Parts: sequence; structure tokens; C-alpha cells
Amino acid sequence: MSDVAASGGYYIAMGCDTIVAHPNTITGSIGVFGVIPNVQGFLNEKLGITVDHVSTGKFADMPTITRPMTEQEKEIMQNQINQIYDTFTSKAAQGRGMSQDQLKEYASGRVWSGAEAKERKLVDVFGGLEEAIAIAAKKAGIQDDYRLKELPARKTFMEEFLGGMSAQAKEQSIKAEMGELYPYYKLYQKASNIKGAQARMPFDLVVQ
Repeated sequence: MSDVAASGGYYIAMGCDTIVAHPNTITGSIGVFGVIPNVQGFLNEKLGITVDHVSTGKFADMPTITRPMTEQEKEIMQNQINQIYDTFTSKAAQGRGMSQDQLKEYASGRVWSGAEAKERKLVDVFGGLEEAIAIAAKKAGIQDDYRLKELPARKTFMEEFLGGMSAQAKEQSIKAEMGELYPYYKLYQKASNIKGAQARMPFDLVVQ
């Protein structure tokens, strides 16, 4: 685990026999939440767009972000979240060699530093990538006979510079085209990619 390995990051790591992290790694956040954005008001009031639905079944268009959820749809979503959370905590408990009830004391979306996670046995040892590779090599019985090759090859300064300029130019073009609607466009773009139950931290972490 490097700077951040929480929720989905911890879900991936929890099956390992040894979890390596830095003392200041942000980890844990063993939790699940569901997000179905409703952008109906944004489309209607900001963009003048209305959406009509034609479906063949009661839940045929679920999930959708262009209308409010019904009570039955909310119940279905909550049941899915409960099932995923039970799976998450039971597998994490199994991987950590503790009971599910004990694991839940550290779950519910709580976020820990690497040092705090180690105290709670969510992490095994402190270290970085080199230590993790050395541990893996030792467990594979090849600690004296392995080499590393980093892929993909690192880009040159000019490749990085020109690539960044291309992405920035595209972003600036969209921003100029949309004007004051640009923040709403970014919000809609982000909301469109967040659907269903999420194994992720319930906020955006910005490290400066």
C-alpha cells in the first residue's frame, strides 16, 4: 500500500497473507455505499433537456440518473449494499484471521493511517514496494534469484510535456465552449460514472 489504499484498495489487498504499508498510508474505509445521482433538475433547468422513458418492465431502466428512485428501487439498492458489506467484512475478517464482529469494529467506512491499521492488525508490516517485492520473492523461494523490469518505459520529458498540453488544450476548449455551464458539465460527467454500490471512500481526498 502506498499513499492511499482504502475501500476498494483494501478489498483488493485483504486476500494477501502479508499486507505491507507505509505508516502514513491512508487505508481501511471498509464500507460500502450506493450512489444513484438524480440530474433531472440539472438537465431541465440548466440545459433545457427533458427525458422520456419507455420500458418493458417495472425495473427495466434501473439504475437511471434522469429521475428520482422509487421506494422499491431504494429498497433493492439497500439490500445490495447490505449484501456487499457482509461479503466485504466476512472476507476481510477471514483474511485477517479474526471474527467478523471484531473486524466490524474497524469497518463501517472508518479510515486509518498505516500505523493505526497495523495496531488493529489490518496491516502486517511497514515498508514500500521494494519490501513487498522482497517478501513475495522470499515466499516464492527465489529471494536470491530474481530481477525487476519496470513497465511501461518512462516517457521522455517532451512526451510528457506534449501529452499534458494536448489534454489541457482539450479541457480549455470545452471550458471556453460551455462558459458558466462548465462546472455543471464536470459534475454531470463525474456523476455519470458513479453508479450502483461503491467500494470507495465517501469523499475525495486531496493531498497537497
